[in-house]
Amino acid sequence: MAYDIETPLFFFRHGETFYNAEGRIQGQLDTPLSPIGRAQAGEAGRKLAAALSDSGLGAGDVGWFASPLSRTSESMALARAAMALPQDDFERDKRLMEISFGLWQDLTWPEIAARYPGSVLARKANFWNFRPPDGESYADLAARVHSFLAGVRGPAVVASHGGVARALMVLLGGLAPADVEGMPIYQGRLLVFAAGRGRWI
Repeated sequence: MAYDIETPLFFFRHGETFYNAEGRIQGQLDTPLSPIGRAQAGEAGRKLAAALSDSGLGAGDVGWFASPLSRTSESMALARAAMALPQDDFERDKRLMEISFGLWQDLTWPEIAARYPGSVLARKANFWNFRPPDGESYADLAARVHSFLAGVRGPAVVASHGGVARALMVLLGGLAPADVEGMPIYQGRLLVFAAGRGRWI
């Protein structure tokens, strides 16, 4: 389900949260940034300023979009502050929210394995299409990210989540769904999509 968009698209993941540090599943829970995460958001902003300049783009030449979850909106605000831009001048779009892990949210992977025997193996066997109880599959997530992309005109900056990065790597980065399972999604770095591929800087 690849989608062609006028590129480049500049993506960065929210900074570290306390849940990230604990290895706890957040999904669509609204969790705050840690002090490390706030610093990572500023670093993403500095990398973004350089990447825009290298592409011959100014802040007014791109659309600015973020997930409405606070860890992501705050990351966007901190990144913009590092670029000396007004912090709140961006759009929040629910289609950029993290994948919902349903009843698995607020749990660690060992807790999930204990409470839902066999479920972790079932997910591994069908990573892209598996839905946790009351949650979403990556195919579901990719469909709503695709809907977001359909409305984007021209270059864009997106602050979002690890699951959304995986969806974008399939939609814009030329990877197959099987290629993105377990792929590291870095915090404090930039993922630039152009010419049908994604690269980290």
